[in-house]
Amino acid sequence: MSVVGVFDSGVGGLSVLEQLRVRLPAQQLIYVADQAHVPYGGRPPAQVRAFSEAISRFLLAQGADLIVVACNTASAAALTQLRQTFPAVPFVGMEPAVKPGARRTRQGRIGVLATPGTFGSRRYAGLLARYAQGVEAFEDPCHGLVEAVEAGRLDHPDTEAIVRRALAPMLAAGVDTLVLGCTHYPFVQPLIQRLAGPQVTIIDPAPAVARRVVHLLAERDGQIQPGSGAEATAPTLYTSGDPRDLARAVYKLLNLDAPVHALRWRAQDSPALKLVAGSSEWPLA
Repeated sequence: MSVVGVFDSGVGGLSVLEQLRVRLPAQQLIYVADQAHVPYGGRPPAQVRAFSEAISRFLLAQGADLIVVACNTASAAALTQLRQTFPAVPFVGMEPAVKPGARRTRQGRIGVLATPGTFGSRRYAGLLARYAQGVEAFEDPCHGLVEAVEAGRLDHPDTEAIVRRALAPMLAAGVDTLVLGCTHYPFVQPLIQRLAGPQVTIIDPAPAVARRVVHLLAERDGQIQPGSGAEATAPTLYTSGDPRDLARAVYKLLNLDAPVHALRWRAQDSPALKLVAGSSEWPLA
């Protein structure tokens, strides 16, 4: 059976991991949270590419046959480079669901909630150019929302204030469809829906990404059996931050009690870094 690697800057990619576990309960999954560097959204693209490549090398060394870049910012910055660097490895990335958002809107106005790194990328600009002709897109980076989700403040007054500030101009303009362009944001979708109202459609791309992984695995391994309510196999979890933080988040967000293994970044002579797990070192090329 293939091994699927999944990574994000933090806990946001758990929203994708959850969808994979629903559809592929027997699948062996490895998850890496680079919490030493969360959030990626405000970091230079070159730095995000470097982190993404090193994490991919680590996942491949752990036996991953397919890698999900479960981070919109990393997908925007690094997905093309990863596919060029590892041409034999299938990579599945994230992108804001602009296309389905443009199809769903009734008023021709959509709201996109994403990070500055995603909004500033060529990939996002290309999505707008291809799929949002004739549709007005309202954007907000939701400053502080990633950090709130990382801290577990899903329904905290401060988190609500962040979401209210983001939604207010969109709702005033008549937006009827919201696109979640960061994997952290589905964890506050109930809050977003409550503030936006039942008349606003919210689109989370994680289920579509999981379906794509199922399709690629079926092509690679032959016929596979999707989830049918069976108890899912526990994923292998790593973090470059405090393992206790990720363990608490996994329990709170996924209702899963699973061990978390520590990773750490070690600076070497510039420009090299190394991702270290136990006594093994994975060079940042």
